[in-house]
Amino acid sequence: MTEGYSDMGEIEETNAIVIGGSIAGLLAAKVLTAHFDRVTIIERDVLHDVRGHRRGVPHGRHAHALLAGGQNVVEKLFPGFTQAIVNDGALLADTAKDGGWFIEGDFLKRAETGEYSISLSRPFLESRIREKVIQTRGIEIVEGLAVRGLELMKGRVTGVEIDDGVLSADLVVDASGRGSQTPKWLETHGYERPAEERIEVQLAYTTRHFRRRQDHFNGDVFLAIPRTADGRGGVALAQEGDRWIVTLFGYFGKNAPEDIDGFREYARLLPTPVLYEMIRDAEPLDEASTFKFPASARRRYERLKKFPDGLLTFGDAICSFNPIFGQGMSAAAMQADVLSKELKKGTKSLGKRFFRSAARVIDGPWNIAVGSDLKMPQTVGERNAMTKFFNWYIEKLHKTAHTNAAATRCFIRVAQLLDPPTAVLSPTIALRVFAKTISTNTGSAFNLRSSSLFSRRDGSSSHDKRERAESV
Repeated sequence: MTEGYSDMGEIEETNAIVIGGSIAGLLAAKVLTAHFDRVTIIERDVLHDVRGHRRGVPHGRHAHALLAGGQNVVEKLFPGFTQAIVNDGALLADTAKDGGWFIEGDFLKRAETGEYSISLSRPFLESRIREKVIQTRGIEIVEGLAVRGLELMKGRVTGVEIDDGVLSADLVVDASGRGSQTPKWLETHGYERPAEERIEVQLAYTTRHFRRRQDHFNGDVFLAIPRTADGRGGVALAQEGDRWIVTLFGYFGKNAPEDIDGFREYARLLPTPVLYEMIRDAEPLDEASTFKFPASARRRYERLKKFPDGLLTFGDAICSFNPIFGQGMSAAAMQADVLSKELKKGTKSLGKRFFRSAARVIDGPWNIAVGSDLKMPQTVGERNAMTKFFNWYIEKLHKTAHTNAAATRCFIRVAQLLDPPTAVLSPTIALRVFAKTISTNTGSAFNLRSSSLFSRRDGSSSHDKRERAESV
């Protein structure tokens, strides 16, 4: 533990405050317990039953998955967590093998990665992480309390302001999410706001749950149809309780209807009929929920020349990702790993070191999401030559992955935050991509055509059968 000394020579207890009890705040608090005697999480919501939805997570009713990169960090923080939550109903999925990715007109070829993500509802995941955090010595969660500001003395944050006064702290971590008030609080105390990058997407989600049957998708755990050229897409994820969560989304006004007939019709218009064919006859379990996400936003704290000691921002308070990429929870977990490493070096210049390291962790998922969103002409943002090349290359990579397991594995490892985006440019993968592109452009027999059949669980598909026949 970090120790402080009073004028009388007595050891003082050190304490940290975390603003926000969502997943980011819970993971940050867990890390802080190795360096502070007490950690207090202040949560504005009153936390209801362990699997219930809450107001502070308006997107919690929609599809979530803990990506493999984030899953590895959570398992490191809470050894045995993965098996325990699977025993209680969550599902593990090798995300290149145990489901279908329909991209660029066909399904990606199945490939085993040996890395797994967890498929479950957001409230279930958050409640189980909260249970683990509460069991950690030195952590207290205070519910139904709002932080109104920061207390600063001589360039250092010394506590947080609440309605009844001030709560003192040696370190304050703002994990309050996208609506973080830290930029305003900094300005109030004479500091500069961090520069903010925004990528307007005007995304709308519509979500329903359906009863899951074993024959759905040939027993697979998920189906993903990322955004198509017209700005629509959808995902189905198996969840605890033998159910599917199906989220349909659209950009720039292409909203999926809430009524069941309209919902199914929207799914029918997607470029593969597989999702529609499942929900057409599946039993609906609830009414639809909707959620709107205006823009991805990144606050550049690492670029500030002046920042008070004793304060950090964390998770969505630094960067709020377009949710269709499923990166938010995993990016927060990876920031927790960064925080752990930086705290081991001490608290001197902690903010500067943490923000620099966190920025490097965020760069990968941010560039993936922003680069993809900039493919749409309506998206406002800078499109330089590198962005255009990378988007062109990723499109060719996806088409190569229709028949090449190595290309699938490479793409999925990057999407799961296991490898940096530059991994797709490795020589072995680039050679496959360019060879495929050349052969396609010259009218090779391996030219890809859209398949309406879903890839089978063993990795084969109607396209694979055609390819084997053509090879013979």
